[in-house]
Amino acid sequence: MPFISRVLFAAGLCLTFAAAAAHAQSSGGAPVTAEIIAHLYKPVSEQPTEQHLNQLQLPNGFMIEKFTTGLGEVRMLAVAQNGTVYVTRPSPGDVVMLRDTNGDGMDNEKKTVVKKTQVHGIAIHDDKMYLATIHAIYVADMRKDGTLGKLQTLVDDLPNGGQHANRTLGFGPDGMLYVSVGSLCDTCSETDPKNATILQVDPNSGQETIFASGLRNTLGFAWHPKTKEMWGMDHGIDFLGDNKPGEELNHMVKGAMYGWPYAYGNRQPNTEIKASSGESIAKMVKQSQPAALLYTAHAAPMQMAFYTGSQFPAAYRDDAFVAMHGSWNRRPPSGYEIVRIKFNDAGQPQAFAPFVTGFLTRQKGGTYAEFGRPTGLAIAKDGSLLVGDDTHGVIYRISYQGNSQ
Repeated sequence: MPFISRVLFAAGLCLTFAAAAAHAQSSGGAPVTAEIIAHLYKPVSEQPTEQHLNQLQLPNGFMIEKFTTGLGEVRMLAVAQNGTVYVTRPSPGDVVMLRDTNGDGMDNEKKTVVKKTQVHGIAIHDDKMYLATIHAIYVADMRKDGTLGKLQTLVDDLPNGGQHANRTLGFGPDGMLYVSVGSLCDTCSETDPKNATILQVDPNSGQETIFASGLRNTLGFAWHPKTKEMWGMDHGIDFLGDNKPGEELNHMVKGAMYGWPYAYGNRQPNTEIKASSGESIAKMVKQSQPAALLYTAHAAPMQMAFYTGSQFPAAYRDDAFVAMHGSWNRRPPSGYEIVRIKFNDAGQPQAFAPFVTGFLTRQKGGTYAEFGRPTGLAIAKDGSLLVGDDTHGVIYRISYQGNSQ
């Protein structure tokens, strides 16, 4: 068995993690010793002001403004065909409806449409709303006034949440409901095969099948508008250092295994895990799918959406946006931003690009402060981009003011 020692040293807001471990090589050779230096670091949190917003960096022609404020724990977003915006709030446990009825770019109508403890995931399909808690998925008819009918239980046997209790939902082009079920832990062998997966659920019967596995926590996933292929952003393992593993963009294919907990990135073996059931780590690594692209470690990707609107310049269409919640175990911190994933005409990802940065600032003395932790993300009916912040209770609206052609 590997020997691992972990020592935490307090230094203000910064804790240093050091691991000296004797690991057996995946080939069964002599033990090797490795040292890992990582950090526990949480930036100071500041309430966003107009002065803060003025320091955000966006591409030319774009502007950001507050769509709504005072919402508390804003998590996932969904937009109905009529433009009504819905946001889940695990605490206090409800779904809030937001409307901009006068077209000024700000909400002027708020209403709680359902209360459900620990609600997180949300999807809208065929005039029905689907909601996910830790253990269950519910469905309700959507009324013309934006409110919901009675919630009906579709699934009631999702596994325990553990370290990753938040579920996300999305409907694929095939009309099936997809559910992200994160791992119970950072690095371990799961006993429930549903953990660390994307599940495919029949919205009529509630029947579940495992679509993809080996996914530590793929909260953000979506389908390319033209190719209809599924892509997802997976959270990397903690405490492997400040710069690894990178956050993964994966091409989600039915039946594929994406490595966790045995591998990460481009089939890099995780030497802190012992293979179970007599399987060698080398075999599990070989079976895993490599990442399509890698982003900065520990940035914590959240909701993901392809741009399907017409307001932004044509170059943005069919590209994807991802909300990066921000790191807690890296120095300097990563995330606290919105990134763009550029796809080529064939629907293949080419690179990550910054879209909104500046929520994270470096202060005098080398400390960091943040005034935004992006979570939910959705395309509004008018083609603007909505982004939620679960730490400061804000939903932002990003619009393009130039020529979109």
